[in-house]
Amino acid sequence: MNLFNLRRSPASPRSLDDLAMDAAKPICNDNLSSEYLMPSVERPKQIFVRGQGSWLWDSDDRAYLDFTQGGGANSLGHSASVLVRAIADQAQALINPGFGLHNRGMLNLAERLCRSTDSDQAYLLNSGSEACETAIKLARKWGQRYRGGASRIIVARNGCHGRSLATISASDSSNLANLFEPQLPGFSHVPFNDLPAMHAAVDAQTVAIMLEPIQSDAGVIPADAHYLKGVERLCRELGILLILDEVQTGIGRCGSLLAEQSCDVRADIVVLGKGLGGGVPLAALLARGKACCFDLGELTGTHHGNALMTAAGLAVLEAVDDKGFLEHVEETGQYLSEGLRRLSHRYAHGELRGQGLLWGLTLSEDSADAVVKAALYEGLLLNAAQPDCLRFTPALTVSKANIDEMLLRLARAFSRVRTAQLQCRKGIAV
Repeated sequence: MNLFNLRRSPASPRSLDDLAMDAAKPICNDNLSSEYLMPSVERPKQIFVRGQGSWLWDSDDRAYLDFTQGGGANSLGHSASVLVRAIADQAQALINPGFGLHNRGMLNLAERLCRSTDSDQAYLLNSGSEACETAIKLARKWGQRYRGGASRIIVARNGCHGRSLATISASDSSNLANLFEPQLPGFSHVPFNDLPAMHAAVDAQTVAIMLEPIQSDAGVIPADAHYLKGVERLCRELGILLILDEVQTGIGRCGSLLAEQSCDVRADIVVLGKGLGGGVPLAALLARGKACCFDLGELTGTHHGNALMTAAGLAVLEAVDDKGFLEHVEETGQYLSEGLRRLSHRYAHGELRGQGLLWGLTLSEDSADAVVKAALYEGLLLNAAQPDCLRFTPALTVSKANIDEMLLRLARAFSRVRTAQLQCRKGIAV
């Protein structure tokens, strides 16, 4: 099958209303229905059945170029051969011996992570949200032991550290924080990239500062290098912990194994998730120095560090550590950013922000959802990080040919949205 058979003729434009109606139609493929699913997010009607690299196919055998990759979780792309082999081989041998028993994958992955990141201890979990919550617990345990019971954690506004009650309380991000009230106490929210505000917020009850090197969900907002270095210096001067949430930026996404390496900072606690499992549920908490203060019995989890998931993590790390992999991320990231800048200029959109293969493009209007729907019609999967911002998180193995094809389809989506907007304005004027 020709991967590019989804190109549309400009002679048959469809309105955004048509696209929205298509997305709202009930699922009818394979006689399956979504009525038994609890509502969570709006999903298109397509049922996706297989994937390979940067491509997904639905149950009608239509191909889609995927530049979301599960929010960046599929670090090696869909069904990467090294990942498939590792999971299949491990499933035949041992899946989950139980949390209370050692397995080879658990020990190997913990050692590999610590050696690769110059950390002292690692704890393996299922999700970035769990890992962030455990980082909060670890910081407060450290505060009890070394800072007279201090427990308050300073976080940046518009950050997103997960979906549990504790991490939502730490996030201060948009709708979720408003839905779950009252939130848990013990967090102070300050503006991002505002070093004086951070200095003013620290007091005797502060135990840690928790930041994302890039606020991905807020619209891919990078931390200034001066800001991150200043926060690190503040933590060292006052003797408090620096926690970096690298759920979205770690495991090569920004062109280095950890974003902290490219920022030339060193955290006491690092949180990893998403790309670590290559698409399966896997996360990690890394601790350094005195931050390693959990005692026996304080951590538990039925699936934490199970043999199947750790086999996937080892396969991902092996690939990312391979010679030339991170150079490829930097090279294709540069190529992607140049192409997006050209499109932004052509269609009079706004700022492009990001690093490596994590980019956010600000649009001239709050039309990100409309562009996502138009792109789906063009056979392109995109994500709207904010109403006015598209987010691009392709596979770290993405090719320049994939990027070229994405730019073609994105241009057609931009044109489709612009045509619909002009028609709507003409209708209002009449």
